[in-house]
Amino acid sequence: MDHRREELEKKRAKLAELRRQREERKRAAVQAREQQTTGSSKMDTQDINDLVNSLVGDRARSPSSQAGTGAARLSREASGIGRDRSISSATSIGTQMGSPVPRAATPGMAASPPAVEAPTVGGMAAGPRVLPEFKTSSMVIFDFPPKERIVYNKEMQTVDSAAEPDENLLTEEEIERRVQEIRTKDEAVRAAKEEERARREAEAKARENEIRRLTDEQRASILESSEFAAFIDQRSRVMERALDEEYDFMVDYTLAAATEAEDAGGEQLKLALEFHDDRVSRGRSVMDLAWSSRFPELVAAAYNRNPMAPNEPDGVVAIWNTHLRERPEFVFYAPSDVLRVSFSDFNPNIVVGGAYSGQILLWDTRAKAFPVLKTPLTASGHTHPVYALNVVGSTNAHQLISASTDGLVCSWQLDMLAQPQEAIELTHPAHLRTDEVSVTCLDFADNETAAFVVGTAEGVAYQVNRYDRAGSKAGLNGFDAYRAHTAPINSLNFHPPAAADFTDLFLTASSDWTVRLWRARPTAKPASTAPADIKPLHVFDAFDDYVYDARWSPAHPSVFASVDGTGRLALWNLNQDVELPVQSVTSGRALNKLAWDRPGRRIAAGGADGSVYIYDVGDLSTPRPDDCAKFARVVADLSS
Repeated sequence: MDHRREELEKKRAKLAELRRQREERKRAAVQAREQQTTGSSKMDTQDINDLVNSLVGDRARSPSSQAGTGAARLSREASGIGRDRSISSATSIGTQMGSPVPRAATPGMAASPPAVEAPTVGGMAAGPRVLPEFKTSSMVIFDFPPKERIVYNKEMQTVDSAAEPDENLLTEEEIERRVQEIRTKDEAVRAAKEEERARREAEAKARENEIRRLTDEQRASILESSEFAAFIDQRSRVMERALDEEYDFMVDYTLAAATEAEDAGGEQLKLALEFHDDRVSRGRSVMDLAWSSRFPELVAAAYNRNPMAPNEPDGVVAIWNTHLRERPEFVFYAPSDVLRVSFSDFNPNIVVGGAYSGQILLWDTRAKAFPVLKTPLTASGHTHPVYALNVVGSTNAHQLISASTDGLVCSWQLDMLAQPQEAIELTHPAHLRTDEVSVTCLDFADNETAAFVVGTAEGVAYQVNRYDRAGSKAGLNGFDAYRAHTAPINSLNFHPPAAADFTDLFLTASSDWTVRLWRARPTAKPASTAPADIKPLHVFDAFDDYVYDARWSPAHPSVFASVDGTGRLALWNLNQDVELPVQSVTSGRALNKLAWDRPGRRIAAGGADGSVYIYDVGDLSTPRPDDCAKFARVVADLSS
């Protein structure tokens, strides 16, 4: 603190010294100006005297001392008079110009001096005298103080508040009082805003709760609009799905043991659902069925034309939902009978169908009811009914393989159906009437995309190669024939992958009232050079009508199901019996097609009356640990 005071005292002393020096410089300047003025006046007087003496000459010099003295005095008076006139003349000129003559101004030239009568010396006139022309000048001295040098040191340069207290600083009580006032104002503003918001919300709620009355015209226009119909249709389906949960709220848990005993002794193959809608399936027959791989509750059914309704679309595809019993989830239309239908395993929104006209149709569940893509009716594609469809490949590279009754097999890209990517004509020179092979069904073995087996209308199955390979060419292998049926083959199905490798086994169902089990010839083996008939491993003949379909279970290795013209759904377990089915149910009408769901717990069967039946398989869908080994022994016994 003392050090700071010493610094302040030094600065005050320095300021006082600067003021004193400035005052001394001012005084020195004033004195110099006064001395200059006095010297110039003296010099002017001496010059006038010399000039007067030179003009007067010898006449002014008289022997009399009085004359000399008087002339000298007269000269000094004339000099004073001329000087006074000169100064007054300069002053008057400056005044007449409208601005006073400043101290720094320097007049250039005075007015011409007037003539003055010469005084009389000794009774004689001395003659006229002419006053000389005088010039004056002045100068101004400006006093500039020297620039102050400010020197800083490394010590603190701020002002000590303790040494010099600031009167404007607020006390703690004043600060607290002001803060409290600000808080009070903010709270009041916030409360006002909250009240305004609450009032607006109450007004908006009152407006929302206000019942809006529609006129009859407005009500009629809303009810007739397509948007309202679509909204009601969608929301009603959602409500029906939610209400479809089956729960026995009258169950008595004390009787649980008796209920389990009844279930164990009862029938395992049960009818769970039946789908039928007169607007869709009346007068039509189910031609094909397919479950969705992404949505396990969706099953697609393909229908042919209704001969009693010529104004309705010829073909229909209905997507049924197991949680929506009264009507289908989607309905698609086609210009011709739909003979085959399939969900795309790589895009769950795409449904593909094969038509009686030979067209490949593609529907999208996100679009309208009509196909978004379809093949043209040209010679580059199918021109006969398409009874076989299969989507093969991977997610990034998959193709649709189709076959028609004229023996043409085409490969398509699902996003471009204008023309096939490749086409193979299946011909057999040993046929009597025509070389064409009428394909009714086809299927690929697991993990196989280059070769497949087709079933024909003549009752023979053939292997087909899509590409040339060692020992065989692309096309139909006519020497290796799976010849045993005496009627058209209606379905062909390879065994799904299981714990053991049974993917070379396949089933064929025929109109000769039989189902046959075959072992496929290895595709890597070179084709035979002479005709050779491959015999079936076993024949299942416990049928009383045409067998329209036979499919392996995707879960159990030794179980398959079949449907026939009597309306019987038969469930076969080869580990238990190879001659008779282990379970069977009859619907009363012919069953044309069947399809297992992916878990293998339900079977969908399509009837000639247009109904779709969903059956629960029960315990047969769950394989035991030793079922694969048992089935391998059964196949070995049948092969021997």
